[in-house]
Amino acid sequence: MSNISTLVKSIQDIMRKDAGTYGDAQRLEQMAWLLFLKIFDDHEFGLESMNNHYQSPLPEQLRWRNWAANIAGITGERLLTFVENKLLPELRQLTGADPMVKLIRDTFADANNYMKNGTLLRQVINKILGINFNNSVDRHLFGDIYEKLLKDLQSAGNAGEFYTPRAVTQFIVEQVNPRLSETVFDPACGTGGFLICALEHLRQQAKEGDDERTIQNSIFGIEKKHLPYVLCITNLLLHQVEVPARIKHDNTLARPLTDWKINEQVDVIVTNPPFGGMEEDGIGSNFPADFRTRETADLFLVLLMRILKQQGRAGIVLPDGTLFGEGVKTRIKEALLTECNLHTIVRLPNGVFNPYTGIRTNLLFFTKGSPTTEVWYYEHQYPPGVKSYNKTNPIRIEEFAAVQAWWGNEADGFATRVENECAWRVSFETIKAGNFNLDLKNPHQVDSSVNTVEQLLPEYERLLAHIAETRAAVQTELQQALLATGEEK
Repeated sequence: MSNISTLVKSIQDIMRKDAGTYGDAQRLEQMAWLLFLKIFDDHEFGLESMNNHYQSPLPEQLRWRNWAANIAGITGERLLTFVENKLLPELRQLTGADPMVKLIRDTFADANNYMKNGTLLRQVINKILGINFNNSVDRHLFGDIYEKLLKDLQSAGNAGEFYTPRAVTQFIVEQVNPRLSETVFDPACGTGGFLICALEHLRQQAKEGDDERTIQNSIFGIEKKHLPYVLCITNLLLHQVEVPARIKHDNTLARPLTDWKINEQVDVIVTNPPFGGMEEDGIGSNFPADFRTRETADLFLVLLMRILKQQGRAGIVLPDGTLFGEGVKTRIKEALLTECNLHTIVRLPNGVFNPYTGIRTNLLFFTKGSPTTEVWYYEHQYPPGVKSYNKTNPIRIEEFAAVQAWWGNEADGFATRVENECAWRVSFETIKAGNFNLDLKNPHQVDSSVNTVEQLLPEYERLLAHIAETRAAVQTELQQALLATGEEK
Protein backbone atom coordinates (compact mmCIF):
# COMPACT_ATOMS: atom_id res chain seq x y z
CA MET A 1 0.00 0.00 0.00
CA SER A 2 1.51 3.27 -1.14
CA ASN A 3 -0.01 5.65 1.37
CA ILE A 4 -0.61 4.15 4.79
CA SER A 5 -0.56 7.62 6.36
CA THR A 6 -3.70 8.51 4.40
CA LEU A 7 -5.30 5.20 5.37
CA VAL A 8 -4.72 5.71 9.11
CA LYS A 9 -6.08 9.25 8.88
CA SER A 10 -9.18 7.91 7.12
CA ILE A 11 -9.69 5.42 9.98
CA GLN A 12 -9.51 8.25 12.50
CA ASP A 13 -11.97 10.31 10.41
CA ILE A 14 -14.49 7.43 10.41
CA MET A 15 -14.17 7.08 14.19
CA ARG A 16 -14.81 10.79 14.67
CA LYS A 17 -18.28 10.28 13.18
CA ASP A 18 -19.11 7.76 15.91
CA ALA A 19 -20.66 9.10 19.12
CA GLY A 20 -18.77 6.59 21.27
CA THR A 21 -15.24 7.53 20.20
CA TYR A 22 -15.39 11.12 21.40
CA GLY A 23 -11.69 11.62 22.18
CA ASP A 24 -8.19 10.71 21.02
CA ALA A 25 -7.69 8.18 23.82
CA GLN A 26 -10.90 6.27 22.95
CA ARG A 27 -10.08 6.25 19.25
CA LEU A 28 -6.57 4.98 19.87
CA GLU A 29 -7.73 2.25 22.26
CA GLN A 30 -10.36 1.10 19.76
CA MET A 31 -7.81 1.08 16.95
CA ALA A 32 -5.24 -0.67 19.16
CA TRP A 33 -7.19 -3.87 19.79
CA LEU A 34 -8.51 -4.03 16.22
CA LEU A 35 -4.97 -3.67 14.89
CA PHE A 36 -3.76 -6.27 17.37
CA LEU A 37 -6.18 -8.86 16.00
CA LYS A 38 -5.28 -8.08 12.37
CA ILE A 39 -1.54 -8.08 13.08
CA PHE A 40 -1.84 -11.32 15.05
CA ASP A 41 -3.80 -12.92 12.22
CA ASP A 42 -1.13 -11.95 9.68
CA HIS A 43 1.46 -13.18 12.20
CA GLU A 44 -0.35 -16.54 12.29
CA PHE A 45 -0.37 -16.78 8.49
CA GLY A 46 3.42 -16.51 8.66
CA LEU A 47 3.65 -19.22 11.33
CA GLU A 48 1.34 -21.50 9.36
CA SER A 49 3.50 -21.15 6.25
CA MET A 50 6.50 -22.41 8.24
CA ASN A 51 4.71 -25.10 10.27
CA ASN A 52 1.95 -27.24 8.81
CA HIS A 53 1.01 -28.39 12.32
CA TYR A 54 0.58 -24.90 13.79
CA GLN A 55 -2.40 -24.62 16.16
CA SER A 56 -3.92 -21.22 16.83
CA PRO A 57 -4.53 -20.30 20.50
CA LEU A 58 -7.81 -18.66 19.37
CA PRO A 59 -11.08 -20.47 18.76
CA GLU A 60 -11.88 -20.43 15.03
CA GLN A 61 -14.88 -18.10 15.36
CA LEU A 62 -12.73 -15.47 17.12
CA ARG A 63 -9.93 -15.39 14.54
CA TRP A 64 -9.88 -12.17 12.49
CA ARG A 65 -9.99 -14.11 9.21
CA ASN A 66 -13.32 -15.71 10.18
CA TRP A 67 -15.33 -12.68 11.31
CA ALA A 68 -13.63 -9.55 9.96
CA ALA A 69 -11.75 -10.43 6.78
CA ASN A 70 -14.77 -10.42 4.44
CA ILE A 71 -15.45 -6.85 3.25
CA ALA A 72 -19.10 -7.79 2.80
CA GLY A 73 -19.20 -9.54 6.18
CA ILE A 74 -21.37 -8.88 9.21
CA THR A 75 -22.11 -5.22 9.91
CA GLY A 76 -24.51 -2.95 11.79
CA GLU A 77 -26.19 -4.24 14.95
CA ARG A 78 -25.17 -7.81 14.19
CA LEU A 79 -21.49 -6.82 14.21
CA LEU A 80 -21.85 -4.81 17.42
CA THR A 81 -23.62 -7.74 19.12
CA PHE A 82 -20.86 -10.15 18.07
CA VAL A 83 -18.07 -7.84 19.26
CA GLU A 84 -19.66 -6.90 22.60
CA ASN A 85 -21.34 -10.20 23.53
CA LYS A 86 -18.95 -12.78 22.10
CA LEU A 87 -15.58 -11.52 20.81
CA LEU A 88 -14.40 -9.34 23.69
CA PRO A 89 -15.91 -11.41 26.56
CA GLU A 90 -14.46 -14.68 25.25
CA LEU A 91 -11.04 -13.17 24.56
CA ARG A 92 -10.98 -11.92 28.17
CA GLN A 93 -11.73 -15.45 29.43
CA LEU A 94 -9.53 -17.41 27.02
CA THR A 95 -8.07 -20.63 28.48
CA GLY A 96 -5.30 -22.95 27.41
CA ALA A 97 -1.66 -23.89 28.01
CA ASP A 98 -0.24 -21.93 25.08
CA PRO A 99 1.80 -18.95 26.44
CA MET A 100 0.11 -16.79 23.83
CA VAL A 101 -3.25 -17.48 25.52
CA LYS A 102 -2.32 -15.54 28.67
CA LEU A 103 -0.87 -12.74 26.58
CA ILE A 104 -4.10 -12.40 24.56
CA ARG A 105 -6.19 -12.63 27.72
CA ASP A 106 -4.16 -9.84 29.35
CA THR A 107 -4.33 -7.80 26.16
CA PHE A 108 -8.12 -7.86 26.22
CA ALA A 109 -8.61 -7.74 30.00
CA ASP A 110 -9.63 -4.08 29.90
CA ALA A 111 -10.38 -3.68 26.19
CA ASN A 112 -13.58 -1.83 25.32
CA ASN A 113 -15.65 -1.36 22.20
CA TYR A 114 -16.35 2.36 22.23
CA MET A 115 -17.99 2.48 18.81
CA LYS A 116 -21.80 2.61 18.87
CA ASN A 117 -22.44 2.45 15.14
CA GLY A 118 -21.88 -1.01 13.67
CA THR A 119 -21.80 0.30 10.10
CA LEU A 120 -18.96 2.69 10.96
CA LEU A 121 -17.17 -0.12 12.79
CA ARG A 122 -17.36 -2.23 9.62
CA GLN A 123 -15.91 0.68 7.63
CA VAL A 124 -12.96 0.87 10.06
CA ILE A 125 -12.40 -2.90 9.80
CA ASN A 126 -12.47 -2.73 6.00
CA LYS A 127 -9.82 -0.02 6.05
CA ILE A 128 -7.59 -2.15 8.28
CA LEU A 129 -8.01 -5.04 5.83
CA GLY A 130 -6.02 -2.95 3.36
CA ILE A 131 -2.79 -3.43 5.35
CA ASN A 132 -0.75 -6.59 4.89
CA PHE A 133 1.52 -6.94 7.90
CA ASN A 134 3.41 -9.78 6.23
CA ASN A 135 4.49 -7.37 3.50
CA SER A 136 7.79 -5.84 4.60
CA VAL A 137 7.01 -2.50 2.92
CA ASP A 138 3.58 -2.20 4.56
CA ARG A 139 5.02 -3.30 7.90
CA HIS A 140 7.85 -0.78 7.76
CA LEU A 141 5.59 2.07 6.67
CA PHE A 142 3.02 1.21 9.28
CA GLY A 143 5.75 1.14 11.93
CA ASP A 144 6.44 4.79 11.10
CA ILE A 145 2.74 5.64 11.28
CA TYR A 146 2.40 3.67 14.51
CA GLU A 147 5.12 5.84 16.03
CA LYS A 148 3.23 8.90 14.83
CA LEU A 149 0.09 7.63 16.59
CA LEU A 150 2.06 7.33 19.80
CA LYS A 151 3.26 10.89 19.44
CA ASP A 152 -0.35 11.97 18.92
CA LEU A 153 -1.05 10.71 22.43
CA GLN A 154 0.88 13.72 23.69
CA SER A 155 -2.24 15.80 23.04
CA ALA A 156 -4.52 13.25 24.73
CA GLY A 157 -4.37 14.60 28.28
CA ASN A 158 -2.04 12.71 30.62
CA ALA A 159 -1.44 9.99 28.04
CA GLY A 160 1.68 11.84 26.88
CA GLU A 161 3.81 9.76 29.23
CA PHE A 162 3.42 6.87 26.79
CA TYR A 163 5.95 8.26 24.32
CA THR A 164 9.70 8.83 24.72
CA PRO A 165 11.38 10.43 21.69
CA ARG A 166 12.95 7.76 19.51
CA ALA A 167 16.30 9.59 19.54
CA VAL A 168 16.45 9.41 23.36
CA THR A 169 15.63 5.69 23.51
CA GLN A 170 18.15 4.91 20.77
CA PHE A 171 20.92 6.95 22.39
CA ILE A 172 20.42 5.35 25.82
CA VAL A 173 20.39 1.82 24.38
CA GLU A 174 23.48 2.45 22.27
CA GLN A 175 25.44 3.82 25.23
CA VAL A 176 24.36 1.09 27.67
CA ASN A 177 25.17 -1.38 24.86
CA PRO A 178 23.29 -4.61 25.72
CA ARG A 179 25.06 -7.67 24.37
CA LEU A 180 23.95 -11.11 23.23
CA SER A 181 22.99 -13.41 26.13
CA GLU A 182 22.36 -10.42 28.45
CA THR A 183 18.89 -9.80 29.84
CA VAL A 184 17.31 -6.41 29.11
CA PHE A 185 14.48 -5.05 31.26
CA ASP A 186 12.22 -1.99 31.20
CA PRO A 187 10.11 -1.88 34.40
CA ALA A 188 7.89 0.91 32.99
CA CYS A 189 7.94 -0.11 29.35
CA GLY A 190 5.01 1.93 28.02
CA THR A 191 4.53 1.17 24.33
CA GLY A 192 7.87 -0.65 24.11
CA GLY A 193 10.17 2.03 22.69
CA PHE A 194 13.22 0.99 24.72
CA LEU A 195 12.57 -2.72 24.18
CA ILE A 196 12.27 -2.27 20.41
CA CYS A 197 15.54 -0.31 20.34
CA ALA A 198 17.23 -3.03 22.43
CA LEU A 199 15.82 -5.70 20.10
CA GLU A 200 17.24 -3.94 17.04
CA HIS A 201 20.57 -3.35 18.81
CA LEU A 202 20.91 -7.04 19.69
CA ARG A 203 19.88 -8.20 16.23
CA GLN A 204 22.83 -6.29 14.77
CA GLN A 205 25.06 -8.65 16.79
CA ALA A 206 23.34 -11.88 15.66
CA LYS A 207 25.53 -14.30 13.70
CA GLU A 208 24.02 -17.74 14.22
CA GLY A 209 20.56 -19.16 13.62
CA ASP A 210 19.82 -19.62 17.33
CA ASP A 211 20.71 -16.01 18.17
CA GLU A 212 17.23 -14.71 17.30
CA ARG A 213 15.64 -17.08 19.83
CA THR A 214 18.18 -15.96 22.45
CA ILE A 215 17.40 -12.31 21.72
CA GLN A 216 13.63 -12.75 21.96
CA ASN A 217 14.03 -14.59 25.27
CA SER A 218 16.21 -11.82 26.72
CA ILE A 219 13.72 -8.91 26.46
CA PHE A 220 11.50 -8.24 29.52
CA GLY A 221 9.05 -5.47 30.34
CA ILE A 222 6.25 -4.50 32.71
CA GLU A 223 3.58 -1.87 32.03
CA LYS A 224 0.95 -0.71 34.50
CA LYS A 225 -1.61 0.85 32.14
CA HIS A 226 -3.68 -1.22 29.76
CA LEU A 227 -3.56 0.90 26.61
CA PRO A 228 0.23 1.26 26.42
CA TYR A 229 0.54 -2.45 27.29
CA VAL A 230 -1.61 -3.38 24.27
CA LEU A 231 0.39 -1.00 22.07
CA CYS A 232 3.63 -2.56 23.35
CA ILE A 233 2.52 -6.10 22.55
CA THR A 234 1.35 -4.99 19.10
CA ASN A 235 4.61 -3.14 18.54
CA LEU A 236 6.64 -6.26 19.38
CA LEU A 237 4.53 -8.40 17.04
CA LEU A 238 5.21 -5.84 14.30
CA HIS A 239 8.91 -6.36 15.02
CA GLN A 240 8.65 -10.15 14.55
CA VAL A 241 8.69 -11.19 18.18
CA GLU A 242 6.93 -14.53 17.93
CA VAL A 243 5.39 -14.61 21.44
CA PRO A 244 5.91 -11.41 23.48
CA ALA A 245 5.00 -13.30 26.66
CA ARG A 246 7.77 -11.68 28.71
CA ILE A 247 5.88 -8.39 28.74
CA LYS A 248 3.63 -8.22 31.80
CA HIS A 249 0.58 -6.05 32.50
CA ASP A 250 1.22 -5.08 36.11
CA ASN A 251 2.42 -2.32 38.43
CA THR A 252 6.12 -3.01 39.03
CA LEU A 253 6.12 -0.86 42.18
CA ALA A 254 3.24 -2.79 43.79
CA ARG A 255 5.62 -5.66 44.55
CA PRO A 256 7.61 -5.40 47.80
CA LEU A 257 11.24 -4.64 47.09
CA THR A 258 12.41 -7.59 49.21
CA ASP A 259 10.39 -9.99 47.02
CA TRP A 260 12.79 -9.50 44.12
CA LYS A 261 15.17 -12.47 44.28
CA ILE A 262 18.74 -12.72 43.02
CA ASN A 263 17.72 -15.03 40.18
CA GLU A 264 15.41 -12.29 38.89
CA GLN A 265 18.15 -9.71 38.59
CA VAL A 266 18.99 -8.47 35.10
CA ASP A 267 22.07 -7.34 33.19
CA VAL A 268 20.65 -4.18 31.62
CA ILE A 269 17.85 -1.75 32.48
CA VAL A 270 16.78 1.01 30.09
CA THR A 271 13.73 3.02 31.08
CA ASN A 272 11.87 6.31 31.31
CA PRO A 273 9.68 5.96 34.41
CA PRO A 274 6.71 8.33 34.71
CA PHE A 275 7.81 11.53 36.43
CA GLY A 276 5.76 14.18 38.12
CA GLY A 277 3.25 11.53 39.17
CA MET A 278 2.40 10.15 42.58
CA GLU A 279 1.75 6.51 43.44
CA GLU A 280 -1.38 5.52 45.31
CA ASP A 281 -1.36 5.12 49.10
CA GLY A 282 0.40 1.99 50.30
CA ILE A 283 2.88 1.62 47.44
CA GLY A 284 5.61 3.36 49.45
CA SER A 285 5.32 0.71 52.17
CA ASN A 286 6.83 -1.80 49.71
CA PHE A 287 10.14 0.04 50.10
CA PRO A 288 12.57 0.49 53.03
CA ALA A 289 11.56 3.22 55.48
CA ASP A 290 14.43 5.54 54.45
CA PHE A 291 13.27 5.48 50.82
CA ARG A 292 9.52 5.77 51.26
CA THR A 293 7.91 8.35 49.00
CA ARG A 294 4.97 8.63 46.62
CA GLU A 295 7.11 10.09 43.84
CA THR A 296 7.07 7.50 41.04
CA ALA A 297 10.45 8.31 39.47
CA ASP A 298 12.24 8.09 42.84
CA LEU A 299 10.74 4.69 43.64
CA PHE A 300 11.82 3.36 40.24
CA LEU A 301 15.38 4.52 40.91
CA VAL A 302 15.40 2.54 44.18
CA LEU A 303 13.98 -0.47 42.32
CA LEU A 304 16.72 -0.31 39.67
CA MET A 305 19.42 -0.53 42.31
CA ARG A 306 17.76 -3.67 43.68
CA ILE A 307 17.15 -5.63 40.48
CA LEU A 308 20.40 -4.95 38.61
CA LYS A 309 22.98 -7.71 38.76
CA GLN A 310 26.45 -6.92 40.05
CA GLN A 311 28.17 -5.08 37.18
CA GLY A 312 24.74 -4.60 35.61
CA ARG A 313 24.25 -1.38 33.64
CA ALA A 314 21.40 1.11 33.53
CA GLY A 315 20.30 4.13 31.55
CA ILE A 316 17.33 6.07 32.93
CA VAL A 317 15.50 9.33 32.18
CA LEU A 318 14.94 11.47 35.28
CA PRO A 319 13.62 15.02 35.82
CA ASP A 320 15.65 17.85 37.34
CA GLY A 321 13.61 17.49 40.54
CA THR A 322 15.35 14.21 41.38
CA LEU A 323 18.77 15.82 40.95
CA PHE A 324 18.25 18.75 43.33
CA GLY A 325 15.56 17.32 45.64
CA GLU A 326 16.23 16.86 49.35
CA GLY A 327 14.90 14.63 52.12
CA VAL A 328 14.13 11.16 50.73
CA LYS A 329 15.68 12.16 47.40
CA THR A 330 18.99 12.89 49.14
CA ARG A 331 19.03 9.45 50.76
CA ILE A 332 18.25 7.77 47.44
CA LYS A 333 21.04 9.65 45.66
CA GLU A 334 23.50 8.81 48.43
CA ALA A 335 22.63 5.11 48.04
CA LEU A 336 22.99 5.38 44.26
CA LEU A 337 26.47 6.94 44.48
CA THR A 338 27.72 4.50 47.12
CA GLU A 339 26.28 1.29 45.63
CA CYS A 340 26.75 2.15 41.94
CA ASN A 341 29.18 3.99 39.71
CA LEU A 342 27.10 6.91 38.43
CA HIS A 343 29.61 7.70 35.73
CA THR A 344 27.62 9.98 33.41
CA ILE A 345 24.75 12.46 33.50
CA VAL A 346 23.66 13.90 30.15
CA ARG A 347 21.70 17.09 30.77
CA LEU A 348 19.06 17.62 28.12
CA PRO A 349 17.85 21.11 27.20
CA ASN A 350 14.33 22.36 27.72
CA GLY A 351 11.54 21.00 25.53
CA VAL A 352 12.65 17.44 24.75
CA PHE A 353 9.29 16.17 26.00
CA ASN A 354 7.20 19.00 24.57
CA PRO A 355 4.31 19.58 24.18
CA TYR A 356 2.98 17.79 27.25
CA THR A 357 5.70 18.90 29.65
CA GLY A 358 8.47 21.46 29.60
CA ILE A 359 10.25 19.88 32.59
CA ARG A 360 13.97 19.56 31.96
CA THR A 361 15.22 15.99 31.93
CA ASN A 362 18.50 14.14 32.41
CA LEU A 363 19.89 10.82 31.27
CA LEU A 364 21.67 8.97 34.10
CA PHE A 365 24.04 6.09 33.31
CA PHE A 366 25.40 3.87 36.07
CA THR A 367 26.90 0.45 36.77
CA LYS A 368 26.11 -1.49 39.93
CA GLY A 369 28.80 -2.91 42.19
CA SER A 370 31.40 -0.22 42.78
CA PRO A 371 31.01 3.24 44.33
CA THR A 372 31.15 6.47 42.38
CA THR A 373 34.45 8.36 42.47
CA GLU A 374 33.45 11.11 40.06
CA VAL A 375 30.46 12.01 37.89
CA TRP A 376 30.94 13.26 34.37
CA TYR A 377 28.37 15.73 33.10
CA TYR A 378 27.63 16.45 29.46
CA GLU A 379 25.31 19.31 28.54
CA HIS A 380 23.47 18.53 25.33
CA GLN A 381 23.18 21.62 23.14
CA TYR A 382 20.44 22.64 20.74
CA PRO A 383 21.56 22.34 17.11
CA PRO A 384 22.32 25.64 15.35
CA GLY A 385 19.20 27.72 14.75
CA VAL A 386 17.02 25.77 17.21
CA LYS A 387 15.74 27.44 20.38
CA SER A 388 13.47 24.64 21.61
CA TYR A 389 12.09 21.27 20.58
CA ASN A 390 8.46 20.66 19.71
CA LYS A 391 6.18 18.09 18.08
CA THR A 392 7.19 19.05 14.54
CA ASN A 393 10.86 19.60 15.40
CA PRO A 394 11.85 16.84 17.83
CA ILE A 395 15.30 15.94 19.07
CA ARG A 396 17.16 13.76 16.52
CA ILE A 397 19.66 10.93 17.04
CA GLU A 398 22.21 12.74 14.86
CA GLU A 399 22.45 15.43 17.54
CA PHE A 400 24.04 12.90 19.92
CA ALA A 401 27.05 12.36 17.63
CA ALA A 402 29.25 14.73 19.66
CA VAL A 403 28.59 13.10 23.02
CA GLN A 404 29.01 9.63 21.48
CA ALA A 405 32.38 10.63 20.05
CA TRP A 406 33.40 11.97 23.49
CA TRP A 407 32.00 9.01 25.48
CA GLY A 408 34.97 6.62 25.65
CA ASN A 409 35.07 3.23 27.40
CA GLU A 410 34.02 2.38 30.95
CA ALA A 411 36.49 -0.53 31.04
CA ASP A 412 39.43 1.91 31.14
CA GLY A 413 37.66 4.35 33.45
CA PHE A 414 36.72 6.65 30.57
CA ALA A 415 40.38 7.65 30.32
CA THR A 416 39.88 9.36 26.96
CA ARG A 417 37.30 11.82 28.27
CA VAL A 418 38.30 15.45 28.41
CA GLU A 419 36.54 18.52 29.71
CA ASN A 420 35.24 20.95 27.10
CA GLU A 421 32.55 23.60 26.79
CA CYS A 422 29.88 20.89 27.15
CA ALA A 423 31.61 18.40 29.48
CA TRP A 424 32.90 18.62 33.04
CA ARG A 425 33.41 16.32 36.01
CA VAL A 426 32.67 16.54 39.71
CA SER A 427 34.24 14.40 42.43
CA PHE A 428 32.22 12.31 44.86
CA GLU A 429 33.63 14.36 47.75
CA THR A 430 32.31 17.58 46.21
CA ILE A 431 28.88 16.06 45.64
CA LYS A 432 28.78 14.68 49.18
CA ALA A 433 29.75 18.08 50.60
CA GLY A 434 26.84 19.57 48.67
CA ASN A 435 24.38 17.16 50.36
CA PHE A 436 24.24 15.02 47.21
CA ASN A 437 22.82 17.75 45.03
CA LEU A 438 23.37 16.57 41.44
CA ASP A 439 21.81 19.65 39.82
CA LEU A 440 25.19 21.15 38.98
CA LYS A 441 25.61 23.84 36.36
CA ASN A 442 28.13 23.81 33.55
CA PRO A 443 31.18 25.74 34.87
CA HIS A 444 32.27 26.51 31.30
CA GLN A 445 29.12 28.45 30.47
CA VAL A 446 29.14 32.13 31.46
CA ASP A 447 25.79 33.48 32.62
CA SER A 448 24.48 36.33 30.51
CA SER A 449 23.17 39.43 32.25
CA VAL A 450 20.17 39.44 29.94
CA ASN A 451 17.90 36.41 30.02
CA THR A 452 15.19 35.48 27.56
CA VAL A 453 11.90 33.79 28.49
CA GLU A 454 13.30 30.53 27.11
CA GLN A 455 16.27 30.83 29.48
CA LEU A 456 14.26 31.85 32.53
CA LEU A 457 11.41 29.34 32.16
CA PRO A 458 13.45 26.21 33.04
CA GLU A 459 14.80 27.91 36.17
CA TYR A 460 11.27 28.96 37.14
CA GLU A 461 10.06 25.37 36.67
CA ARG A 462 12.98 24.13 38.74
CA LEU A 463 12.05 26.48 41.58
CA LEU A 464 8.40 25.41 41.46
CA ALA A 465 9.42 21.76 41.62
CA HIS A 466 11.75 22.51 44.53
CA ILE A 467 8.93 24.26 46.41
CA ALA A 468 6.60 21.29 45.80
CA GLU A 469 9.28 18.86 46.98
CA THR A 470 9.93 20.88 50.14
CA ARG A 471 6.21 21.13 50.89
CA ALA A 472 5.82 17.35 50.48
CA ALA A 473 8.81 16.68 52.75
CA VAL A 474 7.41 18.98 55.46
CA GLN A 475 3.99 17.30 55.23
CA THR A 476 5.60 13.86 55.55
CA GLU A 477 7.63 14.91 58.59
CA LEU A 478 4.56 16.44 60.24
CA GLN A 479 2.56 13.26 59.65
CA GLN A 480 5.34 11.13 61.11
CA ALA A 481 5.61 13.43 64.12
CA LEU A 482 1.84 13.22 64.69
CA LEU A 483 1.93 9.43 64.40
CA ALA A 484 4.83 9.25 66.86
CA THR A 485 2.97 11.50 69.29
CA GLY A 486 -0.12 9.30 69.02
CA GLU A 487 1.93 6.15 69.65
CA GLU A 488 3.52 7.69 72.75
CA LYS A 489 0.09 8.46 74.15
